[in-house]
Amino acid sequence: MGVILAAGKGTRMRPFSEHWPKPILPVLGKPLMAYQLEMMAAMGIRRVVIVIGHLGHEVVRALGDGRQYGVSIQYVEQEEMLGIAHAVSRLESHVDRPFFLFLGDIFFVTENLGDMVDRFFRNQLGGVLACKREPNLEAIKRNFVVLTDANQLVHRVIEKPRHPRTDLKGCGIYLFDLSFFDAVRRTPRTAMRNEYEITDSIQIFLDDGCKVEAAEVVKADMNVSYPADLLDLNLLLLQQSGQSNWRAADVRLGPSSVLVRSVAMAGAEVGEGCELTECLLFPGARVPAGRVRRRSIFTADAEIRCAPEES
Repeated sequence: MGVILAAGKGTRMRPFSEHWPKPILPVLGKPLMAYQLEMMAAMGIRRVVIVIGHLGHEVVRALGDGRQYGVSIQYVEQEEMLGIAHAVSRLESHVDRPFFLFLGDIFFVTENLGDMVDRFFRNQLGGVLACKREPNLEAIKRNFVVLTDANQLVHRVIEKPRHPRTDLKGCGIYLFDLSFFDAVRRTPRTAMRNEYEITDSIQIFLDDGCKVEAAEVVKADMNVSYPADLLDLNLLLLQQSGQSNWRAADVRLGPSSVLVRSVAMAGAEVGEGCELTECLLFPGARVPAGRVRRRSIFTADAEIRCAPEES
């Protein structure tokens, strides 16, 4: 079965986070988390539990019962925002078999996720961590590193290392046996963030003697932390699609207005004489007449510029 965590507030995504939980921010016309649900469905997962919190009703409204993505969704609420491990602890009474765990605010490009399942059962593991070789040192420092032996058996994980000892980065996809909940229940709050970190739970799991392997199945991961990240993700997928623009069928484009390498979602309206380059238009966005912009995001009532205008 599958689990997705979608409870965080995403304060760095303001003003979007005031109306849109990060996991349902729009990416080429679909909620970000829809891509994860489709990945799970492609692996044969049919039951998914989603942990909601901040604006949870918006997540439910966007994803519904999951039928359109090939899964059946159950929602569980995290009443307090106390970290990833705390969110996982809300799941114990709802999970009855080994489970994939995804962080809902990350866009993943993976290869052969099924290898995680094969290794899990073949090697009788307690867990498998999805990883990638990360050449960007700063990206490693913002995530966690995974230390392994020559057989990819994990012996230590380090959250946000200041001096990484490896380039093997954990990426926010995990596969765990039910015994992982024993480690989660014994996870203390961190001193610095006053939260329950999943890396602490994993280390307790390892120290208990549970076998966990690292699987290099992630080709790319984009954490949508800031408005510019959302713009860049949409533009990246647009580029990969080979299209010059992405427009929903009902987008209204005013006379003499031009879109260049831009994404316009359902119900967006562009006034007369606009020139929008590498811009993102949310569902229902309104662009006043005469706007000339590069790298801006438009919503129904706001414009967020993600780079200085070119002179």
